[in-house]
Amino acid sequence: MVALRLFLVFWFVLMLAYTGTVIARDGVDFFTPFGAAVARMGWEGQFSLDLVGSLVLTAFWIAWRHGLSALGVLTAVVVISGGMIGVSIYVLLASLAARGDASVLLLGSQRARSD
Repeated sequence: MVALRLFLVFWFVLMLAYTGTVIARDGVDFFTPFGAAVARMGWEGQFSLDLVGSLVLTAFWIAWRHGLSALGVLTAVVVISGGMIGVSIYVLLASLAARGDASVLLLGSQRARSD
């Protein structure tokens, strides 16, 4: 669990620095370059779609982990809106709350207790 937490902190810092640099250079409009990359049907577009698929899958997991409650769905939307920055924060906090229990981290505390 320590290695996971170190990775999440490292990735959060890396993505924050990289994102800050891109925003300073190109601004905050990421929809236009995303749409253009997908429309070109090249590897950049494929990578962008792959990332979106991963974020949507992560959102479903977060919402499910919270019992598909309104708060869980809202949490999922907020987390994936931040991309890997949001996901790294969420998983880091969830791992700390799980106190090293992988079942609690993956399933959520209610499901982990019922098994």
